[in-house]
Amino acid sequence: MMQQHLSAPAGFRRVKADLIREVVGLGLDDLVPGLVIEHRPARTVTETEHVQVLALMGNEAPIHSDIEYCRRTGNPQVLVCGMLTLNIVLGMTVRSTSGMTTGNLALDEVCWKTPVHVGDTLSARSTVLSARRSGSRPDQGIVTCRVDGFNQREDLVVTGIRTFFVPADPDVVRDATGY
Repeated sequence: MMQQHLSAPAGFRRVKADLIREVVGLGLDDLVPGLVIEHRPARTVTETEHVQVLALMGNEAPIHSDIEYCRRTGNPQVLVCGMLTLNIVLGMTVRSTSGMTTGNLALDEVCWKTPVHVGDTLSARSTVLSARRSGSRPDQGIVTCRVDGFNQREDLVVTGIRTFFVPADPDVVRDATGY
C-alpha cells in the first residue's frame, strides 16, 4: 500500500494521490530580481556535436576544423564554435527559467570570454535582472536574466542578457497543458 504524502517533494507537484510530476519552468513570482540559479546537470562538449554544428551551420573556418592551422596560429587544439557554446549554455537554463515560455524576446550583449575545446565541461548560471507583468499580455510576465557559462575550471566562457515571456500564473498553464 502506497503511503499518502500531503505535499510533493521539492521540484515536483502532486497531480493525483499516487502521482507526482516534475516541475518545468518557473512563474513570474518565482523569478525575483537578484535571484541566482545554478543550472544542472553540466554538459561536456563532444566531438560529435562540434562537428555536427559546423556542418549544419556551414562553418568552414579552419580555427574550428583544422588542427594544423590551429597549431600554426598558436592554438594547441581546435576551438568549439561560439554558437555551439552559447546554445549549450542557454539550453541548460531553459528547464528552470523559461520551460513554459511562449516566446523569447531578446538576446543582448553576448560576449565570448574564454575559448572552449572539445572535452570541456560547461555549466550555466542565470541571474534575474528584472521581472514584470507584460502590459500587452497580462497573463504573461517579462523576465530578463544575465546568463553566464563557465568551464570546468570556473572560467567565464560566455555571457549575455536574455529576455523572455513566462506565465504570470504557472499553475494555470500547468493545469491546461499537463506540465
